[in-house]
Amino acid sequence: MKKFLVIVISLVFVASCSSKGKVKEESLSPTAIKGYGITGSDAGQAGQLKTVNFDFDKFALTSAAKTILKQNAAWLKKNTDVKVQIEGHCDSRGTIEYNVALGEKRANTVQKYLTAIGVAAGRMSTISYGKERPLCGEDTEECWAKNRRANFVLINN
Repeated sequence: MKKFLVIVISLVFVASCSSKGKVKEESLSPTAIKGYGITGSDAGQAGQLKTVNFDFDKFALTSAAKTILKQNAAWLKKNTDVKVQIEGHCDSRGTIEYNVALGEKRANTVQKYLTAIGVAAGRMSTISYGKERPLCGEDTEECWAKNRRANFVLINN
């Protein structure tokens, strides 16, 4: 029975990877604004916007995160022509599905907070990468803490 289940799951996975009707990944990604890298705030390449971090298995904003987001909001209010994509990330623990959902909650929490303090919601979009784009690849608490984040990428629309 286990072998049968593994085979069925494998076939479903292969079928879902088919190129038929597939949207190109590039069309889903934002285009970084000239002069700013696609890595955004993770690499200090999103104006003065800073990445915020989260506690393990949480999507609530810490007081440190709120302080950073208030500074980010001030910069966004001064730069009204800028749009951002907020990317939610997780550490390597947990399933892919769980971490994608948690990354989405993190990105949405950041967007809601920024909207509540005066940044127009229409200037922000969110995406979750779960555990697929880590900053650090080691299995240590220090490394995991760096990966639990929401970062900002400036985009052209």
